[in-house]
Amino acid sequence: MSSRWRRSVKFAREMARLMVGVPDYDNYVKHRTLHHPGEPVMSYEVFFRERQESRYNSRKCTTRCC
Repeated sequence: MSSRWRRSVKFAREMARLMVGVPDYDNYVKHRTLHHPGEPVMSYEVFFRERQESRYNSRKCTTRCC
């Protein structure tokens, strides 16, 4: 498989995940290691739970329905 094909597949996968709201743990880890070296990195489970709570937390409802 060519590297161009692999990049296209990776891009499509990331795009699909972002469209449905699945957080990207790999990018989070890269960001933390580059910009915050020495600070702890959340595990995938903790990261996923935090992202879900941030997105769907009913106490922070900003829509007009509340």
